[in-house]
Amino acid sequence: MTGLCVALDAPDLATAEAWARATAPHAGLLKVGLELFSAEGGAAVRRIAQHRPVFLDVKLHDIPNTVAGAIRSLAPLGAAWITIHAAGGPAMVAAARAAAEQAGGANRPKILAVTVLTSIDAATLAETGVAGGTVQQVLRLARLAVAAGADGLVCSPREVAPIRDALGEGPALVVPGVRPAGSAADDQARTATPEEMKAAGATWIVVGRPITRAADPGLAAKGIVQALA
Repeated sequence: MTGLCVALDAPDLATAEAWARATAPHAGLLKVGLELFSAEGGAAVRRIAQHRPVFLDVKLHDIPNTVAGAIRSLAPLGAAWITIHAAGGPAMVAAARAAAEQAGGANRPKILAVTVLTSIDAATLAETGVAGGTVQQVLRLARLAVAAGADGLVCSPREVAPIRDALGEGPALVVPGVRPAGSAADDQARTATPEEMKAAGATWIVVGRPITRAADPGLAAKGIVQALA
């Protein structure tokens, strides 16, 4: 089953919570990203979690000890998922998983490893010294992260089917860059529709601006869920 995660990419908690109230009847997850977390800190996670489980998208990437410490600090906030960068390597992923288990026990936050950002295309990867294209890099990082203990992966729409072929149904796949038909791509380089992502095997689709910029965010979220039904 594919569920909807609404990205609450707002500069303040009042705006984010208004979106949360409007969309929670239709969303399974609500995303607190860097913009909101940087402005409001842990209060944002705690408040938004009163509406729906929180996907805390902070994309940690540092030495294993530092990432483990950050996970231990973030775990008490109550997020259901926390993101790290798979490019940090297997030791970092393993340290994040171990810290989550230590801090949260049975109710620990699950660890999502970000593969390649949806704003990055093959040309951008090449500029950073990564050859072979986005799909190859995503699969490389996906295998690494899952083997090191990640509960799931964040990938673009174009990599959902290849990851499912390579890794099966085990890891959760959280997919940003999803846009209803006719929506603007904004700054996303690799996009798809909700229906395409359901067919490909996404666990959660992340939709932000097509919902939060709509005249009625709740109605926009409802329409996407209906498209997934």
